[in-house]
Amino acid sequence: MLHHVSREKYSWLKSLIALLLVLFCLWASQWQYHRGVDRHHRNFLITTQSARAQIPLLDALRDLPGNEWRSVTTTGTFDAQSQILLRNRYYEGQYGFEQLTLFVDTEGRKFWVDRGWVKAGKNALTPPALVSTPSESMEILGRLRLDSSLPRGSFFAVGAEGSLISKLNAQSGAQSENFYIDLISASVPKVNPIAPAQLPELTDGPHMAYALQWIFFGALVIYGRRLIRRSA
Repeated sequence: MLHHVSREKYSWLKSLIALLLVLFCLWASQWQYHRGVDRHHRNFLITTQSARAQIPLLDALRDLPGNEWRSVTTTGTFDAQSQILLRNRYYEGQYGFEQLTLFVDTEGRKFWVDRGWVKAGKNALTPPALVSTPSESMEILGRLRLDSSLPRGSFFAVGAEGSLISKLNAQSGAQSENFYIDLISASVPKVNPIAPAQLPELTDGPHMAYALQWIFFGALVIYGRRLIRRSA
């Protein structure tokens, strides 16, 4: 009789563990599903926004989140004394940096402009050959981005003659607006980026497949528990 009670006790314990595993699999499936939905929505938004007609920056700022990724135009000057290089950027398999320069428009707004990729120097002691920064006023065309998407921490400030200064100096630089621009072209041809900042890879990823995979794992748990009960 005692042996029978012990078997029943362990049977309920195994069933409880199986139930918890199934619930975890369902939760993981839902999590992957929603990640897939969010990524699909983001890709659709980027594709739609980047295909819309360009508008003046002033018009876009009336609804900044609603105009992210849209092409905008504005006029102003670059501040060659305020530049940063984002590290670990690759173009056609070559290591380099993303060159960002502060831009001051005719309304006095200061914001970063991503001027595209520049090749790294031949070694860590050799600064990269940066694209020159003219001082004259110009019109620029670029994609509007929220500054929350601008990578932080992994960059350097640019000093005199293109030398790299400490990361701390870059982080304590000029205050800027809560947006930045991926440069596409400029009215001064020599500012045009050789390798402009690219749109992110627009794929939905494996999230939906992972969601189905977790459901399959949950089914395996149920099937395995039934086999254990039959063999008991």
